[in-house]
Order: sequence, then structure tokens, then C-alpha cells
Amino acid sequence: QVQLVESGGGLVQAGGSLRLSCAASTRTFSSYGMGWFRQAPGKEREFVATIPWSGGSTYYADSVKGRFTISRDNAKNMVYLQMNSLKPEDTAVYYCAATLLVYSRIYSDYHYWGQGTQVTVSS
Repeated sequence: QVQLVESGGGLVQAGGSLRLSCAASTRTFSSYGMGWFRQAPGKEREFVATIPWSGGSTYYADSVKGRFTISRDNAKNMVYLQMNSLKPEDTAVYYCAATLLVYSRIYSDYHYWGQGTQVTVSS
């Protein structure tokens, strides 16, 4: 069982930055691919970014590519999402998730989810 706890959300003006953190409680964190997803009101949960357990190549949704950066620290059981040049359309609840696959862009591939953290971008 893996427990995930997100933090770092908040209210920011358009063009600003936020850094989300996700703490994982597991002895085998380095065995999991990690991802960030988001869900805006009235919309389905959508993929944002994913990183393999090795921390090598990273993958992003086209809507955030060049603005967001996912990273992980296996020694600290942490995964991060640095969000720059935020836009009002980035407003959503952001979820951290863990998969037993190397990595994935697909919601149903993820086995464990955090409770989410709200990000609100004002125009």
C-alpha cells in the first residue's frame, strides 16, 4: 500500500509559479512510476506529467509542455511539479499518483492516488 500526500497548492495570479510536492509513504518508492493529473470543475481528470522510477525521461501533456517540470527524489520519497507561466485554464485540483508500470499517461494505469491539492490561477 502506498499513501500519497500532496501539498503546495494555492491561489496565484496568471503568469506566476507554484511548486507542488507529493510525499509517498512506502519503502519501495523507487519501484513506482509517478504521475500528476488534474481535474477542473465539470471536467474529467486529465494527465499532466509522468516520470519513470529511474527519474530519467519525463513526459508531459501538450497543454503544459515547456511550462511544467516533473521531478523526483527517491532518497526522500518525493515527487514534485514545478509550474511556471500559469494560466487561468490551469485551475484544477492536482493529484499525485503512483503506478507499478515504468510510467504512464493513462489514468487507469495508476494504482494509488493522493487526495489532491487545489490550484487556482486568477486572471
